[in-house]
Amino acid sequence: MGNIEITNSVGDNEIETLNLLTSTQIVIHDALTRMGIRKEAFELLKEPLRILEVRIPVRMDDGSVKTFSGYRAQHNDSVGPTIGGVRFHPKVNEDEVKALSMWMSLKCGIADLPFGGGKGGIICNPRTLSFGELERLSRGYVRSISQIVGPTKDIPAPDMYTNSQIMAWMMDEYSCLRKFDSPGFITGKPLILGGSEGREEAGALGAAICIEEAAKIQGLSLKGARVIVQGFGNAGSYIAKFMGQAGAIIVGISDVYGALYDPDGLNIEYLLSRRDSFGTVTSLFEGTLTNEELLEQECDILVPAAVSNQITSKNACNIRAKIVVEAANGPTTIEGTRILSDRGILIVPDVLAGSGGVTVSYFEWVQNKQGYYWDDKEVEKKLREKMVRAFHQVYETSKISSVNLRIAAYMVGVRKMVEASEYRGWI
Repeated sequence: MGNIEITNSVGDNEIETLNLLTSTQIVIHDALTRMGIRKEAFELLKEPLRILEVRIPVRMDDGSVKTFSGYRAQHNDSVGPTIGGVRFHPKVNEDEVKALSMWMSLKCGIADLPFGGGKGGIICNPRTLSFGELERLSRGYVRSISQIVGPTKDIPAPDMYTNSQIMAWMMDEYSCLRKFDSPGFITGKPLILGGSEGREEAGALGAAICIEEAAKIQGLSLKGARVIVQGFGNAGSYIAKFMGQAGAIIVGISDVYGALYDPDGLNIEYLLSRRDSFGTVTSLFEGTLTNEELLEQECDILVPAAVSNQITSKNACNIRAKIVVEAANGPTTIEGTRILSDRGILIVPDVLAGSGGVTVSYFEWVQNKQGYYWDDKEVEKKLREKMVRAFHQVYETSKISSVNLRIAAYMVGVRKMVEASEYRGWI
């Protein structure tokens, strides 16, 4: 088992430099080992079952043709079709897409959904593309992956820098290719095209529910609790809004340009009203902090909702929070997790806190199949039931196995895949 032998020789300092795929493999191996599951399961789960790399020619507004590279990874479909977002970003790469598809499998397992994990991405900078260029790129991507996706194969969804409009173009292109309307091919669509109530804020609401449950575990009242949210995009802004509605005091927020911190609390409604379409607002203020400085400010609850590798061995000792809830993908490294856990700080991992989005994508898929749509209260009720059940299953697993919540979440997340793979005779 090559990867296991490699990871056993990796020191703590070297772990900080590992990419998302390798660090994910380390935690999956740890979880499987603690569960006493034989090595064949790790060999199956350490990489996606398939990954497709595509080239997408797009006619640009100036008449030239530019060719973009893209990916679609399908980690494991033993439980059911794969599902997962498509991101548009200049730093998309194969290993990242692989790792994110594996995380989607874990999220589906934790939330008890009948799916495996998928993920897609296109290497591009959407800020530099016109509306028409974005449409042609979106449609070209669907044409290039059309043979391996579908409502019973692999279901795309929104992700970084993609939205309901892009999902609508993709659905329309797939429907044209298949010669019939296929709303269940993709989630995150506009409501008028079969989207679900609550899908846009689902990821943030799922994280907010985890914050509520973690606060109860720690004996912390949300009313008056001081919260820092790193990141003010879709997830971060909604989390700040939900926490404010719960009576918490938002003392810090940040975006790509810097951070705002006020121990007496920030006016979140005002900041939301001044935010631009990319979720940035701090450039309007003077005397801002850096994102790194914000993470080390005093608070009760810290919510990294921006990018990966924010809490590491270099700053984990300086984190002054009782609870860390990961709303971003991979914001805490393996060594950062160890340090925080040793200090008694409760970490709610990304694969648990971030499972709200895929859960409501599942709800959308179900509604498309039955042709009957729920109101926002029904969606929120069902999401809350799923998230609370998932949180406490992970928490109980952590207590029974004497592990932190990250290892416990991976143990819960891989269980269904392993069982389904055994029944299918794959391992």
